[in-house]
Amino acid sequence: MPVETFLHALTSYFVIIDPLGAAIIFFALTNGKGQSYRRNMAVKSVAVSTCIILAFGFFGEAILSRLGISIEALRVAGGFLLFYTAFHMITGAESQPGGGAVQGLTDISVYPMSIPLLSGPGCLTLTILLFSGASGTLEVVSVMGAVVIINTVTFIAFLYAGAIMKCLGGTGDDIIKRLFGVILAALAIQFIADGIRQLAGMQ
Repeated sequence: MPVETFLHALTSYFVIIDPLGAAIIFFALTNGKGQSYRRNMAVKSVAVSTCIILAFGFFGEAILSRLGISIEALRVAGGFLLFYTAFHMITGAESQPGGGAVQGLTDISVYPMSIPLLSGPGCLTLTILLFSGASGTLEVVSVMGAVVIINTVTFIAFLYAGAIMKCLGGTGDDIIKRLFGVILAALAIQFIADGIRQLAGMQ
């Protein structure tokens, strides 16, 4: 069902991209800059990440097949990668690019906003798994729609990053990240289980 595929993709992308958390990092990196600069960086960050995600969705599986990597193996490996991401979200052990050389960048749209925050390894792995699992044009369109919607939400969050920061603060962001981390961990385990079951069926 396209609706189920859409909701699954929408939830997965919302968890892995975390628009609210990304907006807080965006606020930290653009704090003190002009409104024009923040808007420009928001547009470029979301546009670049959307292009990268869709490119991996359409061509990622073909690249893997050329490398001799099966989608079943990717499900298992991707599941572990997503679980690793979820573990760090739950324990709060992830490092956020908010200082040092990053603060001195004049263009933060590609690094660190697009890569690795919005379209990092976990997101790209999830993208290949979702697109490869979509059967038929309608399900592919559903996944694409989820990508566009989540990135649109992320763009809006970037534009209102200051207001979000005031409402959530550090404590609110920590709570949301941990809740999303639990959901992502369950999703990761499901990917691992599906991959192992498919690999076992190929024997």
